[in-house]
Amino acid sequence: MISISKTCNTIPSVLVQAAKQRPHDIAVQKQDKTWSNSELLEEVKLVAKSFIACGLSAKDTFVIWAPNRVEWIITALAGQMAGGVLVPLNTRYKGGEAADIIRRSRAKFLFTVDVFLETNYVQLLENQHLPDLKSTILFPDENLVYWRNFCSRGSTVTDKELDERFARVGENSLSDILFTSGTTGQPKGVMTCHGQNIAIYTEWANAVGIEEGDVYLIANPFFHAFGYKAGWFAALIGGAKILPLDVFDAETVLKLIELENVTVLPGPPTVFQTLINHPRLNDFDLKSLKRTITGAASVPVQLVRNMKSVLGFDTVLTGYGLTEATGTVSLSRKGDDFETIANFSGRPLEGIEVKIVNADGKSVGNGEQGEIWVRGYNVMQGYLDDHAATNEAITPEGWLKTGDIGFQNSDGYLKITDRAKDMFITGGFNCYPAEIENILLQHDHIVDVAVVGDADERLGEVCHAHLVMKEGFSSTEKSIVAWARENMANFKVPRKISFHQSLPRNAGGKVQKFLLSSNVVN
Repeated sequence: MISISKTCNTIPSVLVQAAKQRPHDIAVQKQDKTWSNSELLEEVKLVAKSFIACGLSAKDTFVIWAPNRVEWIITALAGQMAGGVLVPLNTRYKGGEAADIIRRSRAKFLFTVDVFLETNYVQLLENQHLPDLKSTILFPDENLVYWRNFCSRGSTVTDKELDERFARVGENSLSDILFTSGTTGQPKGVMTCHGQNIAIYTEWANAVGIEEGDVYLIANPFFHAFGYKAGWFAALIGGAKILPLDVFDAETVLKLIELENVTVLPGPPTVFQTLINHPRLNDFDLKSLKRTITGAASVPVQLVRNMKSVLGFDTVLTGYGLTEATGTVSLSRKGDDFETIANFSGRPLEGIEVKIVNADGKSVGNGEQGEIWVRGYNVMQGYLDDHAATNEAITPEGWLKTGDIGFQNSDGYLKITDRAKDMFITGGFNCYPAEIENILLQHDHIVDVAVVGDADERLGEVCHAHLVMKEGFSSTEKSIVAWARENMANFKVPRKISFHQSLPRNAGGKVQKFLLSSNVVN
């Protein structure tokens, strides 16, 4: 059972405790280089001092826009140690999408990389209006200059100055703002604090069974709660060694499992389906695998069976969460049968309440469908600069209205039957139709659009855009997709385009998406 000291009330203090109790244990490994808990803490302190020297004040925000890497973890912990608030950015964002969040979060510092997946992040932000941004720091690749220059600034700050700054950070201080989209299509900043993150992911790590000696391979992106909070932070809590992976590649993952004796490997169902179907799967020794958690899409019972019998996991769990609930609500338990694991999303963790309500907000009985409401220490502090949306999402009694539809059985296990509003999930990434629709409407020749998710065997669901073009203008599916690739993250890009003379709407003007298939123009 993982135990966190009562004095451990901030995210960086978890590392401080680990460095005291297990100074020589490996915290992070990247290729042949390792960082023990004590070495990681020393680097975090140095970067925290650099933050202070460069002008980061308490409660200032800093953005990380980069793939999974050790510097991501160091920077996140260091900024939080200095009293800052972390804002992660999706690595698939285009310039306008990233600039919008940097601007609205009033970020003072941006940490990024030169090029990732053939995308130059600095170039994407050229000509973007970012009035609060003071500095852009590149993580090291071939050129170490930017990172070294930033880190060298920390030498002007004393240990005492850092200690005094860190002492003012407490359990109720904001730790991060993760942006998620809503029905308006504009991303909303979900604010959570240090104490609730420690509480929920200590409980989560215990339920999953994370323990000292585990080797935790994290391909889930750090900009998402699955890779950040249920990823490297949960590993830090449990004493597991963190192996960050910047891009999921099936063969690379199989090699790492064998080479590094990986014990914990989470991910969306598509990850495990890809591994199971890999033509050279039997060439690799996977006997070290012990624990996994999946979710984010419906999970076939046979996949759960194969994750145990083919990949060799001892424990396969599924869970349910949302950003507004600090990423976690429920989790299945060891000993659950295959059908329960696949068909339900577990039961709420200790201290978290769930109820299913009807349209009037009144609780319904077991087995009856309704909206899922959540209450507990995992509920967000609110949306950044949006009191109206916060008050709409959280009742005066503290219940978070998830917008998800489902039911509970007599044992308290949750079954999700419909997703929040119209959201769909592509390969583990949340796709919000309103956000994609707003971007598509920026195209000069598109006058109306409706986006839905279509089933896809490999990715779960993919974007299908229904378009109405400006009178006198026509286009092709290929040209629209090419434009979309230039203006939105790849997982949002429509995989299918249908052209219409008009979109079917009800008397209130809302698009009746269920009628779209009968209104396609050939």
